[in-house]
Amino acid sequence: MADEPVRTKGTLLHFVEGTIVHAGPHLHEDCHPLHTHSFFELALVTGGEGVHHSQAGRQDLRVGDVVVLRPGVWHEYEQCRSLEVYNCCFSADLVQRELAWTREDPLLGYLLWTGPFSAQRRGVLSTHLDDETLTEALGHLDGLRQLRNQSVRRHRGDLIGWLSLYLSCVARTVGERDELGRQTHPAVLAAMRMMEAEPARPWTLTDLAQELHLAPGYLVRLFKSATGMPPMAYLSRHRVELAAVQLLHTDLPIARIGEAVGWPDQNYFARRFKSHYGLSASTYRQRFNSPKLSPAVH
Repeated sequence: MADEPVRTKGTLLHFVEGTIVHAGPHLHEDCHPLHTHSFFELALVTGGEGVHHSQAGRQDLRVGDVVVLRPGVWHEYEQCRSLEVYNCCFSADLVQRELAWTREDPLLGYLLWTGPFSAQRRGVLSTHLDDETLTEALGHLDGLRQLRNQSVRRHRGDLIGWLSLYLSCVARTVGERDELGRQTHPAVLAAMRMMEAEPARPWTLTDLAQELHLAPGYLVRLFKSATGMPPMAYLSRHRVELAAVQLLHTDLPIARIGEAVGWPDQNYFARRFKSHYGLSASTYRQRFNSPKLSPAVH
């Protein structure tokens, strides 16, 4: 539709400048080709059937299924038979700023920050909504949808409010399935923020533990209890996601991107990237990137 604030360049989907969140229904027949996107996406199945394919594997879809995808994840829909998907997309900047508080919430923190990375999910998390929760979710999505042509400056709070309600709706279902509910330890949150603030720093577990005044083994136990992975594995996944963004949006040399995210050894960077995305960095760039200017890497 002409008023949709999502544009396509080759196989990369991106927001129109100024867009922070968008919700809209889509109908897929046969297939929807391989692509990636530079924003978070929650795809809610509202009708039909199909198969979702990503680096996390293939999943048969039915009404009520939700697929959560972090930025940079590639995916496609196959064998679609009148597959109706209500997409909710929101920018990574929004998650880092207005939704930064979600990291401290046991359910939302898992949905957005740690769940898609735990259990070898590779940035993809799936769940299923029962009929009552599906009806509630659709109400929140329709609330977002009604704001699609409104000024973000005047309706930012409304957009974030509807989005928060929808995310909470999905997160409750995930929390019931995965038996979540405990508050994340402050040291885990602090460790996440420290590593994300300085991804290029040559972090070691000892360095991180010293910064937090904790024993390394205790920090690992806290981190694994909250996220399902040790701190260095979380840092690795953060780095590959940062690298994917640079590969999608710049033509900077791959070696420089690896150095910028904390992996100056090009061979090691190559192994880590392929382990996460299932594609080499060069193949990922060739498949999804359109030529563009190279901003400085910070």
